[in-house]
Amino acid sequence: MKSNTIDKKEIERLLPHREPMLLIDKLTNIIPSKSATAIVNVKKTSFFVQGHFPGQPVMPGVLSLESIAQTTAFLMLYELDDPLKKNMFISGVDGVRFRRLIVPGDQLHINIRLKSKKLTLYKFEGTIKIDGKLAVQAIITSNLVDRVEV
Repeated sequence: MKSNTIDKKEIERLLPHREPMLLIDKLTNIIPSKSATAIVNVKKTSFFVQGHFPGQPVMPGVLSLESIAQTTAFLMLYELDDPLKKNMFISGVDGVRFRRLIVPGDQLHINIRLKSKKLTLYKFEGTIKIDGKLAVQAIITSNLVDRVEV
């Protein structure tokens, strides 16, 4: 059985993302083929802080959606026998609601749950909570595709 807590080094082993676009720091509460929780620490040194509302930095909404998508990709790739041969790409985002601003110093708890799977198309329900309060919710649809070798 695989570990139920995954650190950044293991995340980097499976996801093709690298700094500054690798947004998730840790995964916990992994239930294979069902759900997981990711932790994201929004830092004062995050790349978007200087330019996304100087003087009042806010994490861009699209980056919060990307952090949900990275969590879903990791959950699915983590379970494959040969995960380095596949990638997950977003094919749809529905029902997005931004409930509160995400600012430097926040710790995001991203909870994802697989809603359905049909062939290589996966649909996930995702939420981001800060201090137990809902910040973002969305339905993310992704395709599992062959990874291009470079």
